Amino acid sequence: MTAEHTQPTGAESAGTSSCGCGGNHKLSDACRARIVALRKDYPQSRAALLPALHLAQAEYGYLPRPIVDEIAELLDLLPIQVQEVVSFYPMFQNSKVGRCHIQVCANIACALGGARKLVRQIESKLGIRPGEVTPDGRFSLAEVECLGSCGTAPVIQLNNQPFIERVTAEDIDRVLQADDPLQIGREAPEISMIPDGVPAYLLPPNGQALRTIDNYLAQGGYQTAQKAWREMQPEELQEIVKNSGLRGRGGAGFGTGMKWTFMPKESQKPCYLAVNGDESEPATFKDRQILQRNPHQFLEGVLIAGRAIRAQAAYVYLRGEYVTPYRILMEAREQAYARGYFGDNIMGTGQKFDVYVTRGAGAYICGEETGMMESLEGKKGQPRKRPPFPAASGLWGCPTTVNNVETMTHIPAIVRNGAEWFKTMGTEKSTGNTLFGVSGHVRRPGVFELPLGTPLREIIEKHAGGTPSGRPVKAIVPGGVSMPVLTADSLDVRMDHDSLQKAGTLLGTGGVVVMDDSVCVVRAAAVIARFFRHESCGQCTNCREGTAFLYRLLVRIEQGDGTAADLDTIAEVCSFMEGQTICVLSDAAAWAAGNFLKRFRADFEQHIRDKRCPFPDSFEM
Repeated sequence: MTAEHTQPTGAESAGTSSCGCGGNHKLSDACRARIVALRKDYPQSRAALLPALHLAQAEYGYLPRPIVDEIAELLDLLPIQVQEVVSFYPMFQNSKVGRCHIQVCANIACALGGARKLVRQIESKLGIRPGEVTPDGRFSLAEVECLGSCGTAPVIQLNNQPFIERVTAEDIDRVLQADDPLQIGREAPEISMIPDGVPAYLLPPNGQALRTIDNYLAQGGYQTAQKAWREMQPEELQEIVKNSGLRGRGGAGFGTGMKWTFMPKESQKPCYLAVNGDESEPATFKDRQILQRNPHQFLEGVLIAGRAIRAQAAYVYLRGEYVTPYRILMEAREQAYARGYFGDNIMGTGQKFDVYVTRGAGAYICGEETGMMESLEGKKGQPRKRPPFPAASGLWGCPTTVNNVETMTHIPAIVRNGAEWFKTMGTEKSTGNTLFGVSGHVRRPGVFELPLGTPLREIIEKHAGGTPSGRPVKAIVPGGVSMPVLTADSLDVRMDHDSLQKAGTLLGTGGVVVMDDSVCVVRAAAVIARFFRHESCGQCTNCREGTAFLYRLLVRIEQGDGTAADLDTIAEVCSFMEGQTICVLSDAAAWAAGNFLKRFRADFEQHIRDKRCPFPDSFEM
């Protein structure tokens, strides 16, 4: 069990630190004991670093040098190894913040929803700007990139509390006037829906949440996992999933069953399953709905996948801001362990399979599979060069398969009902249902379970209700902000891999952002470029410098200071970024900026010609 749910056993000494902190501990004995207990969940003690930092920051408030030294002592690391990790991840604070740290999401969905007005309100009331603390130390303010709740924009997060969603000016006043702002909160709105007539299997119907294991068992839960472990061989499971045509739902769309076959049949090293739940791409918020409403089906999928690839354990990497999904998943995990579905003798088979959960710390780059593995190992989440590929050398140098949260949630239904059943939904090459997240200028933003191949117009107009203002749609991001933008002329495209590729874009994560004709697309492109600039890990020069340069160019044009030569420079910079780096973050930044320019060039040229933004009704940046 992870130390987040391990009860302290009293003071445990890990020796005297060479840094001299000795017995002058700033962390409590209970916190130190929990950090020590973390070590048993990982093959190497360094892998316990991220959860240890979360525990320490939760107790002490931030991570100054003495705390860094203590954690280094407890995990047998050098202080510099800890400090480089603290400085890499935005959620870790190495200087004091206010007792109530107000984080306002500023990326595209929240920007469209008026996030900048909220920031101005807080600045006016408190007399501080982002990055500053009030003189009494009570409040601090930060503008942060996507928090992963795009369907309930605008969103704020106070410290490490659950989100406050659909925030209004009145909500901000309530926070600033409260005796204890951290007690302010409300239930997350229900935004995941199954449209009538859809044969759903990913989400429970009618707003239900199957959070307890008894409710899940009553629906036939874990029976497929029992059959997989008791009666089926790994090759059988691989073949079923391969024949089903299931493509990964994390963005790349690679065949899941095919990926499983890359794992060795015999290995002298342990094999691992790494599950990517670092849902950090703006416009993407579907995995959160699965974890909050159907955590046991996800865990059953992990259990079956573990059998299919002969894994010893699964490591789930969950984005750090997802406080409520983490709590629900950990409760479901404890229930599953208590019933014998995980552990040393799973389901009475005499076989061992464990599942561990590690929280990330706000770095989008950890959604890249090798960056995620680096982070799981307790390092900066900088992607690895390939080869070797994860199936040969992944976590701790061992064979590893990486799958996404939604991908895992499809597995129980596929194995239970068969490959042919799965292929009755979706298209020939994009089979099954998926979860489309819709945000921006729509009446009913949310997550919709629909077959792949559903027309984009149907998703926007029928299920999401069209634009609230009645204004026409101008631009659509179809699969998360890294996917090339579409114009309204493409509204009739079908949302599957092949159709979108023919339209000059990609399905990605199925995160749809709708912008009506009030929007300044240059401003939208700049907001998205700011995200990529912020999230570049800095490892590759083309990415580090290119993302920053694109952002500066777009801001200059948006402010009316651009020239015609800047448009050629954007295209040139994009050409230096695509296909030139270790991972595809650089490509994604280039696709986003380059395609806004390509498809809305007239808007860019008008900014340059008029020397101002010609869209007075657009959102604030």
